[in-house]
Amino acid sequence: MQPLRRDSKPVDLSRKSYVTPFKLILFTLLALFFAAIVLWKRARRPLAVGAIAVFWLLAAGWLTAPLLDLAQPREQTAMPARFAPRTAIILLGGGTLYDRDHVLVPPHDVLARIAVSAQNYAACKRSATTCQVIVSGGNPQRHGATEADTYLPYLLRDQVPRADIVLENASRTTYENARNVSAILNRSRYDTLILVTSAYQMPRALLDFQHFGLEPQPMISNARRAQLGVLPRYDNLVSAETALHELVGIAQFYVYRAIGWF
Repeated sequence: MQPLRRDSKPVDLSRKSYVTPFKLILFTLLALFFAAIVLWKRARRPLAVGAIAVFWLLAAGWLTAPLLDLAQPREQTAMPARFAPRTAIILLGGGTLYDRDHVLVPPHDVLARIAVSAQNYAACKRSATTCQVIVSGGNPQRHGATEADTYLPYLLRDQVPRADIVLENASRTTYENARNVSAILNRSRYDTLILVTSAYQMPRALLDFQHFGLEPQPMISNARRAQLGVLPRYDNLVSAETALHELVGIAQFYVYRAIGWF
């Protein structure tokens, strides 16, 4: 299998009426600051000032921007995609959430992944014999449906026929995405694999897929950008949380591999 590269521009999608929830890293950081302030009485004032400064820098974008630069390497941009006779486009899940009408929907970043997957499926069909979209995502959030099942109607709406969609709806992490997709690929023969996900997840996803002997072509669907300013922004905190989650995940991968768990 020949690894390919592609230069993808972020997809411009209008924002929906919902926001991305936090994970636990920033909450843990805040809890550590609070615990230190309570336990270290002589340093309460500098610790409190430090906590305020750190979270202001994150919310105003000045600390979030370098975190995103670390999580989203600039060298990820590359050549346009090439399609082989048998091509598999792997769409990685990124969660689900409920909108204001309590309908389970893909988050904004996942809408970009779906759009890019559908666009490249259409391009693939113009030159390849077999094109399939493998949608990988279970239900780690324990919502009403899995990620793969939630994304399916959006792919159908974007003119990807059901016969060319393979649902992998058991994985809960990026590592499990790679492991479960690898099992699917072992049952079929593909000449080219194309991995579609957001820029911040791509480095960790490639590590996980390479762990299972796969060298997919990275295809960036969208990237996050910090909004620099004076006033704090919720989106900057979400981006900081996302970047930290990916950087911790990459560090975890190398630690687990060093001790033989991977």
